[in-house]
Amino acid sequence: MPDLLIELFSEEIPARMQGKAGDDLKKLVTDGLVEAGLTYAGAAAFSTPRRLALTLDGLTAESPTLTEERRGPKVGAPEKALEGFMRGAGVTRDQLEERTEKKGSFYYAKVTTPGRKAEVIVAEVLEKTIRNFPWPKSMRWGSGSLRWVRPLHSIVCLLVDEAGAEVVDLDIDGIRSGNTTRGHRFMGPDAFEVTSFEDYEAKLKRAKVILNAGERADAIWQEATSQAFAQGLEVVEDAGLLREVAGLVEWPVVLMGTIDDDFLGLPPEVLQTSMKEHQKFFSVKNPKTGRIEKFVTVANIETADNGATILAGNQKVLAARLSDAKFFWENDLRVAKGAGLTAWTDRLSNVTFHNKLGSQKDRIDRIAALSREIAPMVGAEAGAAALAAEVAKADLSSEMVYEFPELQGLMGRYYAEAAGLPADVAAACEAHYSPLGPSDDVPTAPTSVSVALADKLDTLTGFWAIDEKPTGSKDPFALRRAALGVIRLVLTNDLRLHLDRLIDAQLLRHQIDTNGDEKQVALRDELLEEIARHGVFGSAVRAIVDQIEGDAPEWVAKVTEHSRDLSDDLLSFFHDRLKVFLRDQGIRHDVIDACLAMPNADDLTLLVKRAEALQAMVGHEDGTNLVQGFKRANNILSQAEAADGVEYSYGADVKFAEEEAEKALFSALDAADEVIKPAMEGEDFAKAMEAMAALRAPIDAFFEAVQVNSDNSIVRRNRLNLLSRIRETCSQVADLTKLDG
Repeated sequence: MPDLLIELFSEEIPARMQGKAGDDLKKLVTDGLVEAGLTYAGAAAFSTPRRLALTLDGLTAESPTLTEERRGPKVGAPEKALEGFMRGAGVTRDQLEERTEKKGSFYYAKVTTPGRKAEVIVAEVLEKTIRNFPWPKSMRWGSGSLRWVRPLHSIVCLLVDEAGAEVVDLDIDGIRSGNTTRGHRFMGPDAFEVTSFEDYEAKLKRAKVILNAGERADAIWQEATSQAFAQGLEVVEDAGLLREVAGLVEWPVVLMGTIDDDFLGLPPEVLQTSMKEHQKFFSVKNPKTGRIEKFVTVANIETADNGATILAGNQKVLAARLSDAKFFWENDLRVAKGAGLTAWTDRLSNVTFHNKLGSQKDRIDRIAALSREIAPMVGAEAGAAALAAEVAKADLSSEMVYEFPELQGLMGRYYAEAAGLPADVAAACEAHYSPLGPSDDVPTAPTSVSVALADKLDTLTGFWAIDEKPTGSKDPFALRRAALGVIRLVLTNDLRLHLDRLIDAQLLRHQIDTNGDEKQVALRDELLEEIARHGVFGSAVRAIVDQIEGDAPEWVAKVTEHSRDLSDDLLSFFHDRLKVFLRDQGIRHDVIDACLAMPNADDLTLLVKRAEALQAMVGHEDGTNLVQGFKRANNILSQAEAADGVEYSYGADVKFAEEEAEKALFSALDAADEVIKPAMEGEDFAKAMEAMAALRAPIDAFFEAVQVNSDNSIVRRNRLNLLSRIRETCSQVADLTKLDG
């Protein structure tokens, strides 16, 4: 069984494309070979800036001969139909066989597909792969029709067995396959022949090319950390940068340079971002001070002066880049210490956030108002929360963030500190964007939590108000991420918030800001604060509205005529995100649905506690059997209510009980109620679930010993009312009808 070696040698492939290109080459070739009838033992793909390579072990030497039966048209069908069938099957009339079946007589043909040699199939599959390769961007060169990411120079395609290496003959637009490749562009020898993958990899290394991208990355990191350790320093970890740099070089040469003293006063994040984005340098910090003092660059060539000339050139370019960063930093500091951050915030009135939602300044005003309302709910001081919201996005107008948008928030913290703002306000400037992803840290400082929640809730309610919701896989405004951020903020900080009230208030704020009168701002804010605390239909809200009857502005009608459709839809969106979040933590979907059906489903912390307790209960045998008993009781009761046209929900009396199991169930339900009701009031769901699970045995005994539909109508009605007590008792905890099974 031969081994296969493929190399596609070209001009430099962009680093960001190399990993996926290697995977695509492997998938396209292996899928094509398997589809053609060849099998293999193992495959591995490799990439460098100038080549893609693939090796397959244990490839079968030829595809098997296949024989299949094909059913043709009915006997007596038109001649043209029969001729088409024979032509497709590759048979003659005398090779057809007639068979009689239930639906009539049909022609059958045996079609034999002879096996083919591996080299024929490999050539066919590789040509198809090259001509249809899924590069994100590709180009044509010369007069040919072939497209590749960069001009393709040569193709190595070898089948290797005990007898030696055989070149698979292939010609694509004048590029003929062979057994010859090249090493490093500058340090490698002339073209050389290869005879196997092992020979290929070894000769490449002698020609100053490390084929394996992971090996190049390991070599870079090991040498960089060793050089830093020798000077008492540390390299700042950056997996993405390491992966990118490993794709820029075939023979990594690690060099460490020094940052001029003039730039050491810059924030370390500024230095790190500037060097990474512009130069692809690794930052090297002093662990004692946290300052970035040196950098690591990776060259693609060894030099006689050990990289001194390369370092000198890099340091010259770096100095120019950092001079720009220093200029931005000093200018921004002058503004922050002089006019303050509000000068930047005012500029944002000329920056559109969304054409239907106003400017960035309008958005900041909404976030500040909502943050003030949320603050007491999360243990923050209202004034500090509002101030933090007002300045949190000021750095969007700064020169540094204009140059490096990824530093937004972080620079806001530096500028807030420089402006003399309180520490919690400065921290909120950075933390309010978090969490950005499922693994991002969640803010816990009350002021930061208040602003972070307000920011995300305003975004969600705003886009819901203008009907710009996510559809399918499209989510251009990252609304799913914002909803998950709210969920993680609430759960991590164990917050007890009524989300529906906050949603109602902010949706109304969007409507008022669009249609309201500036003279009505005071009334608006008072009204929205009450909605955030008590809900749209709270008595305090009604009292405020009643005060202005007669002269009420138009938007007040929106309160009294409020429809829950929009806010309920957004709350449902939160619940969908919560389901995904909890399923990742191992909580069953039906358990979540059972808890969502209960009151106060907008209190996410309460909802999760209930779901965790229910999950624990149904994970045990007693809990599972209880659910079955409950469903049996509920089904019998529902059928009886439908048949009788009445609701059996009151009047179960132990004096009508005839069986001991029946009396025992009365006692068990009384005992369970004494535990469940106070436990639910105290939100001790675990205790309530435990008491409910204890009903398993008496319910099972009841159904084994008692016939519910007794001939005695009084006994039957009493027993149905007893089943209603089971439903009522169990339904205090969760809607068990939603559970599977």
